[in-house]
This record gives sequence, C-alpha cells and structure tokens, in this order.
Amino acid sequence: MIPLFVDCAGKRIVIFGGGEVAARKAAYFSGEAEVLVVSRSFTHKMSILPVERRMMDASRVPDEVLNRIIEGAFLVIGAFSDAAQNNRIKVLCAEKGILFNNADGEPGDVIIPSVTSGKNYMLAISTKGSSPAVSRFLREYLETQLPSLDEMVALQRDLRAQLKHCEPSVSRRNLILREVLHDPALWEILSRDPARVHQYVQEKYLHE
Repeated sequence: MIPLFVDCAGKRIVIFGGGEVAARKAAYFSGEAEVLVVSRSFTHKMSILPVERRMMDASRVPDEVLNRIIEGAFLVIGAFSDAAQNNRIKVLCAEKGILFNNADGEPGDVIIPSVTSGKNYMLAISTKGSSPAVSRFLREYLETQLPSLDEMVALQRDLRAQLKHCEPSVSRRNLILREVLHDPALWEILSRDPARVHQYVQEKYLHE
C-alpha cells in the first residue's frame, strides 16, 4: 500500500456498524463526504454526527439489499464487531470494484490513518493496520513535542518567499531555511512570543 491524500468532497462513504469504531470512522469523513451509516443501533457519538443513519440488521438481509446500499459508493467501511459480516461486505465490494476498509476481519484495500493537522499541514500516520495504538501514540507525541509546528510551517512559507527576492543563491536559501528549522531558540519564541519571530529571523539570519 502507498499513502495518498484524496479529495472526498461530495463522495459517498458507506459505513456498516454503529459502535465506537464506526463513530470514529464516520467522524473522520463526515466533514467532507456524504456519509451513510448502516446499523441496527447507534452509539450516542454516532447519533450526533452530521451523517445519514439507516437502521438495519445487515446479518438478516440478503446480499441483494446490501448491494443496493453500496451501489455508487466511493468507499465502504466494515466496522461491525462481527468479522464475518465485515468480510461478507468486503466480497460484495470487490465484485463491484468499490474500495473497502475493514475494521475487523480480512484486510481491505484501504487503511484509514491516524491524522494530526493544522492550518498549514497535515500528517497521516499508519502502522499498516498492525497497531492503531502506536499510530495514536505517534500522533500524540508529535502534537505534544511540536506544539508550534503549524506556526513553523507558516514561517518557512513566508521566509521562503522572502528569500527568493533577497538571496540569489539557491544553496544559501536552503541553508537558511534548514538553520531556522533546527534553531531551538526560534522554536521557543514561536511557542512563547510568536509576534517576535520575524524580528528574530531578520536579526539572526537576514542582517547582511
């Protein structure tokens, strides 16, 4: 598998299951895609998400009914606690060429990563399905250890544009950007007094 960032705006996502796992999957897509959740019951978290909910016991309906539900879907997610039911839906998706993510059962062809993001960046972390706990740990570690990452990305963007106008040497521009990125004092200023950061950069790196 290889990582991709995909625009899901307007795409149809079908999730089977109404528990905690299904709610996390639904929350992941609900801000962008058109999400339909199919289950015989729904947790409170699921009930307050902006998704369409259809009450149904998938184990009691024939494949023809499930095929109609998944028709036209961009992605289907099996999030039942019953792996056999998830695997059943996986087979139906494979027959239709629909992407499938399996929360419990035989691996599908899509892995949903743990994500951390800001205004200026997005990082997706995956252990290829081996350990969701490790993915969460890495995400939380990055958020804790680099709380000013969003501000640093913005600074690098602005500084890169500025250097194109005042520094003709590409190698010198790249060196300055790297030094700024690895400057502990600058990271400290970003976290405590971000209004001072441009003055600091000007005095230390652009004074000549």
